[in-house]
Amino acid sequence: MTSALVYGWRTGCALRHVLGLFLFHTRSDTCSQRRVVWCKVLALVSCVRVCKRHKAPMGLVSWLKSWISSDPYYTAPPAIASKWFPEFVDKLPEQTGKVVAVTGSTTGTGFVCALTCAKKGAHVVLLNRPSERATEAERRIKELAPQATVETIPCDLMDFASVRAAAATLKSKFGGGKGLDVLCCNAGVMALKDQATSEGYDVQMQTNHLAHFLLAKEVFGLLEAAAKARGEARIVNHSSGARHMAKQLEAPYLGANGGNLGGDGASMFLGGARWVRYGQTKLANAVWTQALHEKLQARDSPVKAVCAAPGLAATNLQVTTHLDGGMAATWIMSMSQSAEDGTMPLLQCCIGTAHSGEFIEPSKGMWGVPAVVAKRSAKEIDPAATKLIWEMSEKACGEWKL
Repeated sequence: MTSALVYGWRTGCALRHVLGLFLFHTRSDTCSQRRVVWCKVLALVSCVRVCKRHKAPMGLVSWLKSWISSDPYYTAPPAIASKWFPEFVDKLPEQTGKVVAVTGSTTGTGFVCALTCAKKGAHVVLLNRPSERATEAERRIKELAPQATVETIPCDLMDFASVRAAAATLKSKFGGGKGLDVLCCNAGVMALKDQATSEGYDVQMQTNHLAHFLLAKEVFGLLEAAAKARGEARIVNHSSGARHMAKQLEAPYLGANGGNLGGDGASMFLGGARWVRYGQTKLANAVWTQALHEKLQARDSPVKAVCAAPGLAATNLQVTTHLDGGMAATWIMSMSQSAEDGTMPLLQCCIGTAHSGEFIEPSKGMWGVPAVVAKRSAKEIDPAATKLIWEMSEKACGEWKL
């Protein structure tokens, strides 16, 4: 009994001190999310000190760590003002007469990219899985860019048959010489459960890379037609700083091994399997861009292959991951930039100044204006990796002779 009372008293001392400190520093109704995060961190440091002083159970520290890292109310990205986007977008060239197709354009970077291209005069094709969000995205873009031509073609990247159907629709609409100026392979999912698509591939790898490889392969003739008519065309891939999580591209993640790729470990910082798979997909985006660039250069093609990364941008990507159980550390989003600022590298690749083979990301890594990566990592341009990704992608999607 005595030991139980002492245990309770020591735990109570620690909790009273820590929670009192937290409530004092966040008592204002207008307390910013960033301030709450730093107060939580301060509370953790204080908790460790108090636990040592009162010899309270260190299990309390583990509990507080969980409290700091999780936010059960994270159901929407934080509202963050754009710093660079307005000035950046003013400098982008007009796109009248061009056709831009964007995957994953219901929200986030895809929506911002599609809307910006529409405002610049492009004929915009939204390639989205049928949903209320897809219908609403088209409606909003037409409302915000009333002069533009905007349409939706159903495209579910987790279903190769749907991707082929979307490609067939694109060819029927833009064949005959008009062509497709930009294929923006933006859509992506992050740190989802270890599950397979109907084709047997990891849901992340199929969505983030394989389905885009298939789409590009099927509509490549349209890109060549646009390049012939207007001087150039572009295939734009969307990678991430998460490519650095992977030491090298590995074949099992590209094969039909969905559901058998490590399980559902969710630690972003300690090698959770969800994040390992995500890192592989983002490295795949970068490696495929390099492989495609090399093949296009070899045939002296006016079609460009370029790649972007958004930095840390506040979009629904993190919300979806959090609700799926893959991202507890939502506190990191207090340090993010706006979706508009995060879209600048993607827009630079799509309609700004960009050369084939370039990788463009924020100048400061997670934030900043778009900048070309001066020196690519060896794993992104490794000949063995570019050979591997082409062979494995063809195995999944069919031969693509370039």
